[in-house]
Amino acid sequence: MKGIVLNRINIIMIDTAEFSNPLFWVDVGISCIIIALVMFVTCFFLRRKLPIIIVSCGCALILISKFLGLNLVSYISIAFTAASLLLFFNVNIASIRTFITNPVSTKSSKFHKSNVEKVYDRYELCEKIATTVIQLSKTKTGALITFEKEDCLDDKVNTIGTVLNAPVVPELLLSIFYFGTRLHDGAVIIRRDKIYSAAAYFPPTNKPLAGKFGSRHRAALGISEISDSITVVVSEETGRISFAIDGELIRSSAESFQTMLEDYLINDNK
Repeated sequence: MKGIVLNRINIIMIDTAEFSNPLFWVDVGISCIIIALVMFVTCFFLRRKLPIIIVSCGCALILISKFLGLNLVSYISIAFTAASLLLFFNVNIASIRTFITNPVSTKSSKFHKSNVEKVYDRYELCEKIATTVIQLSKTKTGALITFEKEDCLDDKVNTIGTVLNAPVVPELLLSIFYFGTRLHDGAVIIRRDKIYSAAAYFPPTNKPLAGKFGSRHRAALGISEISDSITVVVSEETGRISFAIDGELIRSSAESFQTMLEDYLINDNK
């Protein structure tokens, strides 16, 4: 009986001799570096809280099981963390598509864009958008309008939609979002002072939302989480106006909409 108890104690106790082995600490150091890289990639590409929490818990469990000599737990933790990462990267493939396809061309296009930038009246643009959005809100017409800033959205969307390159005119925007037209479903992308495209589809957010929000709000949050764009959402059910910025929804009244839009699009760029 005494021998059985001693054997169980030996199994549970940590092999302290292993800690004096330099290879053990080299192994731990390399593991920490790999974990840090995984955390960086997860934060940089996904910008989501849930995968970061899962990776953090998985990595902590891997290190603890390493110190305790629980190899099976360590292997299970590695498999679970890797599977979770693959799942989230697959769901959010639009977030990393830019870097997979051609990161150099994206940077060069931004540089070229800044060099050939032309001057246009930002306040006039905000006034036209405000006229459109207030009318859409009054008639409870669902709409999604995204303003591209520094981040090019071509490689961040699921579908770019129909490229128009048309001037921003309230009548045209109202026609696009009028229920029954071919382009009403999806988002309009505003690139500088042009309607770049219509019927664009964005990767929706994965985070839970408190309250009743439809696909438009989820799409607006999704694109705001992976880019510096600003998106205006008009609810089809209530006519409520919201801004989606940096993964957050911000309510706006019809009276304050133009002022808020100018703050986000103009004052923020100064």
